[in-house]
Amino acid sequence: MLIAREPEGDGRSGADVVPSPAGGVRKILHVDMDAFYASVEQRDNPELRGKPVAVGYPEARGVVAAASYEARKFGVHSAMPSVTARRKCPELIFVPHRFDVYRAVSEQIHAIFSEYTHLIEPLSLDEAYLDVTENLKGMEFATEIAEQIRARIRAETGLTASAGVSYNKFLAKMASDQRKPDGLFVITPKQGPAFVEALPVKKFHGVGPATAEKMLRLGIETGADLKARDRAFLQQQFGKSGPYFYWIARGIDEREVKPDRVRKSIGAEDTFREDIHDVEAARAALQALIDKVWRYCETNGIRGKTITLKVKWADFTQITRSKTAAVPATSAAEIAAIVELLLLPIFPVPKGIRLLGVTLSSLDHDDENDEPQLALAL
Repeated sequence: MLIAREPEGDGRSGADVVPSPAGGVRKILHVDMDAFYASVEQRDNPELRGKPVAVGYPEARGVVAAASYEARKFGVHSAMPSVTARRKCPELIFVPHRFDVYRAVSEQIHAIFSEYTHLIEPLSLDEAYLDVTENLKGMEFATEIAEQIRARIRAETGLTASAGVSYNKFLAKMASDQRKPDGLFVITPKQGPAFVEALPVKKFHGVGPATAEKMLRLGIETGADLKARDRAFLQQQFGKSGPYFYWIARGIDEREVKPDRVRKSIGAEDTFREDIHDVEAARAALQALIDKVWRYCETNGIRGKTITLKVKWADFTQITRSKTAAVPATSAAEIAAIVELLLLPIFPVPKGIRLLGVTLSSLDHDDENDEPQLALAL
């Protein structure tokens, strides 16, 4: 276990005393489980421990959902086609996913979080931001809280977690990646600007491969390069993301940890073992997705006006088609009717369909809560 502690001095961490935009102090943790799905499988099956494991299916149509650290040494990672993963690691062991188990373990972990703070912003089953500025334990140091949480996760679930401690969300997220697996890393206010300047932009949270490539073409390779560009230039090149890039290049991120975020969309998708070529097969596959989305809507009192159809072809290229109704859909049949309108124009298809997805957005809620997008796995 590797831990980077705060520097010694007056007994207080710099990460614990930075003023927040509201004038108080902000202490942010980012806790990220290590190879979560694969680690759960290795925990529950001792024969898998120490071996390269991939959660997913080995068939030609399969995709890796998660990879153990033993598999990652061979270059295997999530979202990789199973055939590619097997080529990189011939000894790779595939195990089917068990999302009900992963969700149950995630609930255990979040129960631990909730003993320290109510300000928990889940990003997925295996990671979350925590604002422990005014924590329920009355603890002074964020690092001590992170250490306790990691120790309790290990004791209660048999799994390891890595954590980042800093004075804002961006740097806490970056910190949690520094000592994986089973590590803790702190970025203090004094360290923050220099840390960002030295970091390659392709490693920035919020900078995807396409954006990183564009930045490289513009001569932006590091945080220092990004910091050297003014706000107007970044907004011109990157639109709404420009101001975000401007501030994080300076180690500044004033986003709050939001435990209740408005859900932007609800979606379900499925990858097929064999390509789909005819419209009837596509209709049948889409109906299963529509039913899954609608069940969630019914359970949670959610309605939406925009329906999006996603089609991924056999060559991995993809298209999306959307339609927004005047009023929210009130039944699965209404969603299906719009999906049908979006589906028919693509037939006859130019190539096989590898994946189909349905997403409902422009949502109406029964409350004012704000949650992130939900992806419903089949």
